[in-house]
Amino acid sequence: MDVLIVGAGSMGRWFGRAIDADVSFADVDAETAAAAADVVGGDVVDLGGETTFDVVCLAVPMTHVVEAIEEHADRAERAVVDVSGVMGPPVRAMETHAPNGERVSLHPLFAPERAPGSIAVVRDRPGPTTDELLETIGERGNEFLETTADEHDEAMETVQASAHAAILSFALASKSVPDGFETPVYDRLRAVAEQVTDGTPQVYADIQETFDGADAVAVAASDIAAADSEELEALYREAAHRLHGSERTDDVPAGTDTDTDSGETR
Repeated sequence: MDVLIVGAGSMGRWFGRAIDADVSFADVDAETAAAAADVVGGDVVDLGGETTFDVVCLAVPMTHVVEAIEEHADRAERAVVDVSGVMGPPVRAMETHAPNGERVSLHPLFAPERAPGSIAVVRDRPGPTTDELLETIGERGNEFLETTADEHDEAMETVQASAHAAILSFALASKSVPDGFETPVYDRLRAVAEQVTDGTPQVYADIQETFDGADAVAVAASDIAAADSEELEALYREAAHRLHGSERTDDVPAGTDTDTDSGETR
């Protein structure tokens, strides 16, 4: 099986390592494609070429995946796959531009350097070629989360857009504190913020452009900032109910003040 990977960044390289096939890379940056071919093992082909392959995998930023499918789907003889991170738009684009081919959308729910892990998958039009690809990826220790494009994209509004917006907001609002004042919650939140801000800014910008979620975080933060004591308690209970269910506050005796940050109950 020969596979063309359009996009030679970290996700394209991950896909190239995760499958068992003859791989070729194409990228807007020829040097990046050459570097990926050296690291993964494979060839470099012209991004604008007409050579066809058994499979074409689009490993481009999510804001460009539909355009990439339009340009390269006709180079696939059997299957088109994407690993862009959004699913609705590429699945619809693949249906339009590869109506008779096998079609699968994948979203590894981890950074490539932390593979293996859980991979969301939409088998829009599966077949023997994509089954073989997925079987190999599974043999690498990955686990598949079967989903739909709509379910995935709705989940990413919370899992990515809202989560990243909240974390970046904390990082932007936080001030330096003297050593010794850290609490367990602060330490964990700071560690997550450091992890996020150690990534690639464009990736997080693409996520915010693609998925809703940041506005909801802004509204919640505004509500908290404007709340009086009673309103803040109500917001706290609403948050606890959403995360833990109604039993969360029922377990705390009336009149008990629990500080979940320090772990003390008084």
